[in-house]
Parts: sequence; C-alpha cells; structure tokens
Amino acid sequence: MGASAATGIQMVAARPCIPACQRMLGSRSVVSAFGRALSTRTGFASCVQTASAGPLVAAKYRRFAVRAMSQGAAPGLPIDLRGKRAFIAGVADDNGYGWAIAKALAAAGAEILVGTWVPALNIFETSLRRGKFDESRKLPDGSLMEITKVYPLDAVYDSLEDVPEHVKTNKRYAGSSKWTVKEVAETVKDDFGSIDILVHSLANGPEVTKPLLETSRSGYLAAVSASSYSYISLLQHFLPIMNPGGASISLTYIASERTIPGYGGGMSSAKAALESDTRVLAYEAGRKGKIRVNTISAGPLGSRAAKAIGFIEKMIEYSYVNAPLQKELLADEVGNAAAFLVSPLASAITGSTVYVDNGLNTMALAVDSPTLST
Repeated sequence: MGASAATGIQMVAARPCIPACQRMLGSRSVVSAFGRALSTRTGFASCVQTASAGPLVAAKYRRFAVRAMSQGAAPGLPIDLRGKRAFIAGVADDNGYGWAIAKALAAAGAEILVGTWVPALNIFETSLRRGKFDESRKLPDGSLMEITKVYPLDAVYDSLEDVPEHVKTNKRYAGSSKWTVKEVAETVKDDFGSIDILVHSLANGPEVTKPLLETSRSGYLAAVSASSYSYISLLQHFLPIMNPGGASISLTYIASERTIPGYGGGMSSAKAALESDTRVLAYEAGRKGKIRVNTISAGPLGSRAAKAIGFIEKMIEYSYVNAPLQKELLADEVGNAAAFLVSPLASAITGSTVYVDNGLNTMALAVDSPTLST
C-alpha cells in the first residue's frame, strides 16, 4: 500500500491565508514567539510592536536607527525563506496539509518541490496544468504559488529492490520511474544540488477503521511503514543533500498519546512512533548535519480523505465545543506554524512536538459532557 498524502484526520480544504498571531502551548513544547514571527511582508499578520529607543540612548543613535529601518528593512519580524528550497512529500491535491504548508513556504519566498504519490500523479499534474488549482494557488500578494517540479514518489519503498513485482507491473505505476525514496533524493540532487527544508506530509493506514484488537499484523505494519518509517527513510536519504542549518518537519496527531476511538488500524501507534522518532532524529540529524527536526500535532480537520474514517465531522464539533479557543481550525494555520518552524526564527527549536489544535490537547475533561450539566 503506497503512502498517500496526509490521509485521515490530518487534511483540510485550503483556504486563503489568515492571521495567526497566537501562542501555541503543548505539554512537550512551547513556541511563544510564533505570533510575533509573521510579517506583513509575506501577507501574514504581524503582532510585533517595534520597541522605541530608551531615554538612555543618545539622540544621534536613535536617528541612526530610524534611518536604518527606513532603508529597506521589513517591518516587524519577518519570516524570510528567500533563497531556500523545500521538498514537500505528500502533496496530491489542493486541500491537504502539504498544500497549505507549500503555500506558506512559498509566501515566505521558498522555492517549492513536491513529491506526489505515484497513482495520484497524473491527476495532480493535469489539474495543475489546466488551472484547476489556480484559485487555491493564490498567495497573499496576489501571485500564484509556483511549484518548480513535481516528483513521483512512493515513500513505502526505499529503493527499487524493495518494490514487489506486482507493484512494478501495476498499471497505476505505468509511465513513472525513479519514484522510490532513494531514487527521488538522487534525482533532486541531480536537478538542484541541495535543499534546505524537508516536509513529511504522509500517512496511510489500510485498516484505520478497525479497532486495534481487530487489526491484522500486515495492516498494523503497513500503517507504521507508510506513516512513520517513511519519515526516517526520507530524512536518511535527503540529509546528505540538505544544507547545514536546514530544517525538517512532519505531521502527527493527538491519538499518539490519547485514546481516539475509531482512529485504529495501528495509526495511533504510528503517530506515537513518529513523535518518538522526531526526538531521536533531532539529535542524530542535528549532530550529523546541523538540521532541526520537529513535528506538528494538528487538530481534527475536515477533508475528502478524512471523511473516509467516518467520524471527522463529530471530531471537528467536539474540538470546537471543548477546545480553549472556540473557532474553526484552518489548514493555513498549520501552514503558518510550519513556516515559522523551518525559518531562522526557530533556530533553537528542535525535537519538539508543537500543537496546532486551538489548545484541545490541554483538556482533560470534556466541557460538553452531560455529567457536568446534572
């Protein structure tokens, strides 16, 4: 089973970018600077107020500071990814997390490369070519997000030797080549030399609707392979071509640490593994390549893929009623968080699980529980 693009709960129809000036607090990480990290230069809202020079600073230095700021410096504290190149694995349409992250990175100036699941490649490229995504490609400045190149990718397979014969001969893979993780990394190196940002937006659990007690060994291992080991493989093969000081992020879900009935088939285990791997990879990639590694735990979001689970609308309603912030969670908010985490503004943040869920992860009691009204 190939790794599809951010299946399950972690997808939502992309909407126009919105302000995201808020603190994100989690039990394992705190990113207090995020709300102040987004600049109007990229179309995102800024919460920064420029501090004026204090009374002890000589007037001539205050004048110099004002002159310096007026000579081309961006207002606020900008996320600037100009000159950076990002590879985003798991973009197959315009309504998932991968797409929202790509837009946020593009808005900040990054060059965008994407990896698309092989069976979805033809439809995705055709839709791009025919302009079906033009509306959702719009960036805050009115321009359209440009995807420099789309690569076929199936992150379940590390190299061609790992691909079983029935997959090689499958008509859904016909016409595509060099789509294993190793081959894609080598092709990106040949095409561009290096990248600065690696995004893992992949998840797939063939038995996700089954309770864990009814999950087969093959279904469980398939979920872990596609949803967590695929990240290890991507980083393993892309790390040699990542520039020092770069960053990598993945997407996880609160089912890694809390029981979410209905999110089965080993997917909760896969997300727990992904978060644990994030901490280990942060150490190893940090020491080996000076690369930061973080993961975003996003709240429940509605999408075509999420509806396959069968209870996504209920989860969205539950989140709205019980989260500290009673508002809809948008894919662009996840994209904005990703842009911050891969930017120099987050240069000291690595090995963290960052919650972007309106604070739902902090709640131990459902405030809409009937027991509270009796």
